[in-house]
Amino acid sequence: MISQFFVLSQRGDNIVFRDYRGEVQKGSAEIFFRKVKFWKGDEGEEAPPVFNVDGVNYIHVKVAGLFIVATARVNVSPSLVLELLQRIARVIKDYLGVLNEDSLRKNFVLVYELLDEVIDFGYPQTTSTEVLKSYVFNEPIMVDAARMPPLGPAAMFMQGTKRMPGTAVTKSVVANEPGGKKREEIFVDIIEKISVTFSSSGYILTSEIDGTIQMKSYLSGNPEIRLALNEDLSIGRSGASVFDYRSSTGGGAVILDDCNFHESVHLDSFDIDRTLTLIPPDGEFSVMNYRMTQEFKPPFRVNALIEEAGPLKAEVILKIRADFSPSVTANTIAVQMPVPTYTTRVSFELEPGAVGQMTDFKEGMKRLEWCLKKIVGGSEHTLRAKLTFSQESHGNLTREAGPVNMNFTIPMYNASRLQVRYLHIAKKSKTYNPYRWVRYVTQANSYVARL
Repeated sequence: MISQFFVLSQRGDNIVFRDYRGEVQKGSAEIFFRKVKFWKGDEGEEAPPVFNVDGVNYIHVKVAGLFIVATARVNVSPSLVLELLQRIARVIKDYLGVLNEDSLRKNFVLVYELLDEVIDFGYPQTTSTEVLKSYVFNEPIMVDAARMPPLGPAAMFMQGTKRMPGTAVTKSVVANEPGGKKREEIFVDIIEKISVTFSSSGYILTSEIDGTIQMKSYLSGNPEIRLALNEDLSIGRSGASVFDYRSSTGGGAVILDDCNFHESVHLDSFDIDRTLTLIPPDGEFSVMNYRMTQEFKPPFRVNALIEEAGPLKAEVILKIRADFSPSVTANTIAVQMPVPTYTTRVSFELEPGAVGQMTDFKEGMKRLEWCLKKIVGGSEHTLRAKLTFSQESHGNLTREAGPVNMNFTIPMYNASRLQVRYLHIAKKSKTYNPYRWVRYVTQANSYVARL
């Protein structure tokens, strides 16, 4: 049970606000933003998703640069409210196509209508886009996705460009094309977030993949879909899952530790030919979530070295090697490395002919930042940084600096080798031939190199 729901911009502007129970004082949005903006934690640390101020619980998620917040006086389940906020964000995105400040301001009447159906007197009712279509009648005002302000650590390289995020379809599921027609399309994204930790000598210490198969359907009539995965796919470390799935696998089989499926998925033939059958609901949803800890080849090798170069100086060498095909290009790469707290100045040296790279020293957070616009597979890039200290280092520099963190996105690449063999749509007629889009995206969840 929540008391209030509101959405704030990055500047703290109140875009959407709904008070359901009238038990939280006015000005709660301002109190929340001030607390988040000036959070008193470790330097550079962000506010946690749940905190309490004067007896009011503030629970929030940050989506597309927006703060989506719920308040409660009572002791509610934080995980339940966080899940509710994420689902509300997804429903709004399903209806508006693009979730950003501009789309919310232009469609605030539709958003309020959605909120009135999703939450009643602070209690969640439904977060199903398909169910809400029967009760919500306002048409969305479409916003050009190309005008969406870029976000993320390497956003400086994307100003003015027209990029559609590889992990999202920036169209409304309820709006028709001009002329009242609906284009028959279905989008499938295999999104993998990888976590890798490298030792100081470059060996892999830990590696894990958290993946999801996302689907967004614009097919009229909700026809049946058959989605076929790798035939040599195994579930469970021993090749069997709790469902006792079996697979005749040979060398190089894809072995998932565990997985779960959307409620609309039927698994009747999954044991036989690794095919999922479903009738996709309206809106974006996860067909399958999976986790993999089997050894895999990481897309990047990261080596970092810091050594003394004098009484008050040190030198840092960062090297990145792209271990994937030259036909694949990674983009929006950001590398960050904490340096000793007594570092006062940093000078950078890029490799000769470097293009599309930017370096910065965040003095307040004592952190180096190296952003690259893109990295082509098979290439290698090096950064040298000379540090100047305010005092001599009496300890081990490697303990006072690092580790190196890396963020990136690689379209049309997945580390697990999970593939969609085919996507079959039950045809209404011989002339029915909708568009099918299958895309692969790999992102860094936690990519760390120790010094």
